[in-house]
Amino acid sequence: MKRTITFSIAAVALAIAVGGCQSDTATRAETTTQPTTQPFPQLIQEQGQQYLVLKSADVPGMTYELVKEIELPGILETTGQVAFDDRRVSTIVSRVQGRIENVRVSVWDTVHRGQPILELYSPDFMSGEAEYLQAENTAKISVNLGPDSAGDLAASMVTAAKRKLELLGMEDADIAAVKVPSPTIWMRAPISGAIVQNEAMIGTAVNPGDVLYQLGTLDHVWITADIYEVDLARVQLGQELEAVTTAFPQEVFHGQIVRVSPSIDPNLHTAQIRCDIENLDGRLKPQMLARIRIITRPGAALVVPQQALVFDGDSYYAFVQVAADRVDRRKVQIGAWNEHGYARVLAGLKLNDLVIVKKSLQLNALWHEALGESA
Repeated sequence: MKRTITFSIAAVALAIAVGGCQSDTATRAETTTQPTTQPFPQLIQEQGQQYLVLKSADVPGMTYELVKEIELPGILETTGQVAFDDRRVSTIVSRVQGRIENVRVSVWDTVHRGQPILELYSPDFMSGEAEYLQAENTAKISVNLGPDSAGDLAASMVTAAKRKLELLGMEDADIAAVKVPSPTIWMRAPISGAIVQNEAMIGTAVNPGDVLYQLGTLDHVWITADIYEVDLARVQLGQELEAVTTAFPQEVFHGQIVRVSPSIDPNLHTAQIRCDIENLDGRLKPQMLARIRIITRPGAALVVPQQALVFDGDSYYAFVQVAADRVDRRKVQIGAWNEHGYARVLAGLKLNDLVIVKKSLQLNALWHEALGESA
């Protein structure tokens, strides 16, 4: 009987011990469970906008600066190029179906108005000249017979036949020199200038409307330049303009703004201005690059530190601190840099936006890393 009681007491003690161990184990398991952590870097969506979750401690060394507004000087600087004055450019086209028999000039040659430059063969010339000669003979006979309605008709036939030859490209002197019908004529330069385009080759067949030559004069040229949309209010017709070309860096060419484009480039947000420049010595050549200075009234512009900008793909981006732990990546359109380390903001940022200056490249890498994780 004593052994049975002893065994029972031992069993109860063992059960209590086992239960206590299990309770301690469960308690320790509960207290050692690790809290879940958010991945880094992480992008979140708020009201359709993506933000990078970021605290200052996550990227040591970050610095911040506000987007600010600065005063612009009374000189507006931009770039441009020399162009032909299109009022002084002439295109010579074939007015008949025929063949080029001979050429006397080629590209870059200088020609004078009325100079023969190309001999063109076409049966249209022969038939037109024959009609003209016949009309002249009829008119002479009518004059000898006395003035009457037949004489008026003959005179009108001469006028019509002459007009036909003019439409075929013949000058008055060429028409007056016609004695017998000929299938060839010499085309003459309509203006004095330089050959800037040559499509005329001996033996080439031509059709009405085919371009043979293009002539341009250089005594007056245009300089065109791009002006940002935000600066258009500072530009007016008649303002003085100074241009310095890369070919003649020590010489300043002067002119006045005579035209402002009525449209805006939708990609660059710029408008073109045009200036007439006298170029009697021909030193300014079309497509020459030029630095432009326009004397104008002062203005204001938004600027951002150059270090805050990251070039990614084909655009610039800046990282804007929008909350204590939120960073927005914004596409920024900029104008020219300046010597003080700032870039002019045309779109994408506003006054007093807080941009991250240092570590912007590292933030851009974190942004792409977060995109990769969420993909």
